[in-house]
Amino acid sequence: MQVCVVLPTYNESENLRPMVTRLREVSPDIGIVIVDDNSPDGTGRIADALAGELPGIEVIHRPGKQGLGNAYRHGFAHVLAGGNDVIVTMDVDFSHDPAVIPAMLAAIDSGADAVVGSRYVRGGGTVNWPMHRRLLSRWGNLYTGFLLGVRVRDCTSGFRAYRASALASIAPETTRADGYAFLTELVLRLSRMKFTVTEVPIRFKEREHGTSKMSGRIIAESMLLVTRWGITHRARRLVAAIRRD
Repeated sequence: MQVCVVLPTYNESENLRPMVTRLREVSPDIGIVIVDDNSPDGTGRIADALAGELPGIEVIHRPGKQGLGNAYRHGFAHVLAGGNDVIVTMDVDFSHDPAVIPAMLAAIDSGADAVVGSRYVRGGGTVNWPMHRRLLSRWGNLYTGFLLGVRVRDCTSGFRAYRASALASIAPETTRADGYAFLTELVLRLSRMKFTVTEVPIRFKEREHGTSKMSGRIIAESMLLVTRWGITHRARRLVAAIRRD
């Protein structure tokens, strides 16, 4: 399989080179597309240096910080046009362990259309998270799964592998969420279109370098969007049922 990892970056100067090195240790032939939002700490310059040193690395420079979803839409458009078979997404801050990628690819090879690295299946979990954060994340995913009728236990995980044909079919370029709700929006579309989504366990580790991009505003945006999507879907189903009667 021709595999490409999409890495959105913003102020990840301490993490980018070590992550690229680790990815190539795990899979020497893996392609890497770095989508940098004009990081003021010089991440874009490091990305360009890596692309000059190593084969199979491309860099997309964007004019400024426009949100995770926006960065992924840009990156997906690029890699889907490049003939890749599988697209992997992950954080560059080592919260996601690249050593899990072979298991994700094996699941794709066995028939999955998408694979989610999950904290909430047997064998998964979080490392060095305070109790309030674990409870908030767990509650958010339970709420999301219930309201949207999605069976994926970790809808907000950004560590994923997509079969390129499945990703193209859900038209990520037409998604609207720009924050972390973008990840839920993709899972929702995959589920509604009956694609096979499986989960493999991961141990999510808090970053050691740099600053987290998560904020209260992003969490609130995600919950509001999930609520709106869930209510809209249930309302449409109700209207359809009334019309059938």
